[in-house]
Amino acid sequence: MARRPLGIVMNGVTGRMGYRQHLLRSILAIRDQGGLRLADGTVLWPEPVLVGRNAGKLRALADRHGLTEWTTDLNAALERSDVEIYFDAQVTSARAAAIRAAVAAGKHVYTEKPLAEDTAEAVALARLADEAGVKHGVVQDKLFLPGLRKLKRLVDGGFFGRILSVRGEFGYWVFEGDWQEAQRPSWNYRAEDGGGIILDMFAHWRYVLEDIVAPVRSVQCLGATHIPERVDENGKTYTCTADDAAYGIFELDGGIIAQINSSWTTRVFRDELVEFQVDGTEGSAVAGLRRCRVQHRAMTPKPVWNPDLPATEKFRDQWQEVPDNEDFDNGFKVQWEMFLRHVAEDAEFTWDFYAGARGVQLAELGLRSWREGRRIEIPELGR
Repeated sequence: MARRPLGIVMNGVTGRMGYRQHLLRSILAIRDQGGLRLADGTVLWPEPVLVGRNAGKLRALADRHGLTEWTTDLNAALERSDVEIYFDAQVTSARAAAIRAAVAAGKHVYTEKPLAEDTAEAVALARLADEAGVKHGVVQDKLFLPGLRKLKRLVDGGFFGRILSVRGEFGYWVFEGDWQEAQRPSWNYRAEDGGGIILDMFAHWRYVLEDIVAPVRSVQCLGATHIPERVDENGKTYTCTADDAAYGIFELDGGIIAQINSSWTTRVFRDELVEFQVDGTEGSAVAGLRRCRVQHRAMTPKPVWNPDLPATEKFRDQWQEVPDNEDFDNGFKVQWEMFLRHVAEDAEFTWDFYAGARGVQLAELGLRSWREGRRIEIPELGR
């Protein structure tokens, strides 16, 4: 059986997401399963080259997993003839320059989102990659979560009838870093470093709404910086210049209204960290990361509002669980395998830089809506 090595420069893997989801649970998991079998029987074998700013962290990470290739010199890594793909999981503010260097070196590019800090730069990167003839993709991990895959199954099967609305709740309490260590990096709360929950999460909500429900046509957003000061990784207090909560209303095709709250300053009282409720004329569903529950029109109870009596109905018990019906692999790994097939055998991959640019566009217009205090229609992005 032939084995084809494929070099991948992985930049930013000492960070939380870059390490856990992309290196450990995707690339190394593919190696642990014996590689990725292609249509012709060849086994694709990812060979990661770790890149970052801190040599000590890179060395320790490589030693932990039996890897030998790492460097703090991105340009040297991109010059390697055995490297075909560049992957970026850096802070947002550093992403565009690195992607430009990778494209100039003739490498295919797969990157975390947001693709860039503004729409113009995101579209420019997409066109640059097209002109260079390299393949390009953006991580759209939520689409591969079991709960949202079940939700899409319901939409595609016509379960809802005419969809009326979507309500989404995302977030959790991120500790300020004073008496308990923060579970997100400090740059997330500095606008000058590409931080902010609108730029981060609206890029997600664009593809979730677009791929599962319907295209987004307008946005109205109110952002907030609820926590004005936090403590960074070195114990230093800093001023938060980026939004840590966002309250958005989106109009979709077909008159569908979506409302999504995103917050790093909320305590969780729901089953999962993100949940979407879709209501339609024939039924409703609530989908999270893994679970999805439904209530059909014929099974909808008839509650009566009476504030003078305690509630006797167990509303959660009135919903049915959507079965798995398949084995769900890690969502990041699933999309990585699709992109690797896209590079190795030209398999279909729809989540390119233009899809990433649409996410940046929604975030940019959301920020503008907040500044200007108004609803903004979303123009089409040309290729």
